[in-house]
Amino acid sequence: MRPEPQPFQLVPGAAGSPVLLHVPHSSRSVPAHVRDGILLDDGALERELDQITDAHTAALAALAREACAQAPWQFLNGLSRLVIDPERFPDDREEMLAVGMGAVYTHTTFRERLRASGVDPQPLLDRYFHPYARAMTAAVDERLAATGRAVVIDVHSYPTTALPYELHGAGPRPPVCLGTDSFHTPPGLLAGAEAAFAGFGGTGLDSPFPGTYVPLKHYGKDRRVSALMIEIRRDQYMTEPGGPAGPGLKALASALAELVDGL
Repeated sequence: MRPEPQPFQLVPGAAGSPVLLHVPHSSRSVPAHVRDGILLDDGALERELDQITDAHTAALAALAREACAQAPWQFLNGLSRLVIDPERFPDDREEMLAVGMGAVYTHTTFRERLRASGVDPQPLLDRYFHPYARAMTAAVDERLAATGRAVVIDVHSYPTTALPYELHGAGPRPPVCLGTDSFHTPPGLLAGAEAAFAGFGGTGLDSPFPGTYVPLKHYGKDRRVSALMIEIRRDQYMTEPGGPAGPGLKALASALAELVDGL
């Protein structure tokens, strides 16, 4: 039997860096016991993973880290978001419940059934979601203790053409979407990202995906924690859906490193 992949990993950076590059959706790994509860056949599951995975974002973050003058810290999800999505609220505050994509998905990107109706999400939340949240909270607390602040840069990608599950898919789809939070995204952080990614044909705000990730312990409470989500349109760096990375990956990593170095 294959060992279960590591659910998440904190990659240390420089002791004085406040930056955490958070990569939550880059993995395609689905443990066998989770696969048993998914209704899709193998081919359909692979096609869904092509659509839902933010392919190559872990590689992008790693390249950016190598290019930085002071290495940021990285927090990587080792499992597919089809196991749990660590960026969702685990309760009825989550707007994506409307399309079956809360912390534990019940539907696919094409609004088809992923899990049987009535399946209890609690075992997956207990085994994967809550430990992930605790570890990410601890990583932020460590940056606060070491540097007096923490900057969470959420690294994502999104498809060129809107998928049926998207709640805001009718809006603009810029080359780089910057997701913001009114409490946790200060003007200087946003301006730095706009400048760093200016060479990719323009950035946009909160469309098609708004907001950013902050642990619930700090969310709306601690201004020492700042955060920004970077959503890169996939035609900028890869063959869609689910194909190889192209030359744009290194250029985007350089832009991300420029942003981090400015923090």
